[in-house]
Amino acid sequence: MRITIVGCGSIGTKLAMAADEMAEVKRIYLADVEAGLAEELASKLKKAIVVEDVEEELYHCDLVIEAASQDAAREIMPKVVARGVDIMILSVGALVDDAFRESVFTKAKECEARIYIPSGAVCGTDGLRSSAVGELEEVELITVKSPVSLSGVEYVIHNNIDVEKLEEPTVLFSGSAREAVQAFPRNINVAATVSLLGVGFDRTKVTIVADPTTHSNSHELRIKGEFGEMTCHTYNVPSPDNPKTSYLAAMSAFSALKRIARNEWIGI
Repeated sequence: MRITIVGCGSIGTKLAMAADEMAEVKRIYLADVEAGLAEELASKLKKAIVVEDVEEELYHCDLVIEAASQDAAREIMPKVVARGVDIMILSVGALVDDAFRESVFTKAKECEARIYIPSGAVCGTDGLRSSAVGELEEVELITVKSPVSLSGVEYVIHNNIDVEKLEEPTVLFSGSAREAVQAFPRNINVAATVSLLGVGFDRTKVTIVADPTTHSNSHELRIKGEFGEMTCHTYNVPSPDNPKTSYLAAMSAFSALKRIARNEWIGI
């Protein structure tokens, strides 16, 4: 298998280094808007080369993995699926636009390209996926993060919230998943994943809390429907080199890559 990784930040780096040790992966193409990041990462790997543009190697690529941003995902998804190449998306919030999502999904079907979305930093997506076969009454996601992981977010700045001065747990946002993924594009991609699996972006409720006493990024997923009720609570250790990212998110991407490369689908 030959893969292209777009984005050489925290998750992209971990994913590339793990893929470099996989026997199933023969070549890794790296792309980043900051060419220096891609070149530095490639120098540490055995199978990697740097490409300037994703389209440059699509004819030689089996899977493209987006690990950059919502903007990057929106830019590359149409190009990749139109060539019939599979793609894994980590910045799932890019799919919040209904027209864009439908056009990409339709093109993927026409060109026989697969779109993979890992579960990310939240547990319970398997139960949500199964329960959505029946009627769902409520889907709610409550996310608690440390203030440092939410510093610099435009929504926080615009609302004059100084997260560094918070002394107790404070609700920063409460609303729909559609609003959440647009207001926190790098912090709440799990809300997009939950929305796609369940009742959609407008009916999925999201609450984001900044807690100065917490040492983890936690996600509580509450589901109520025809099947019964379910609550899944995940306490994530922040990634050592990026407190805004949960370590489980990187693990989830690597786990997905292994399943795809080995064609093993346990618990689908």
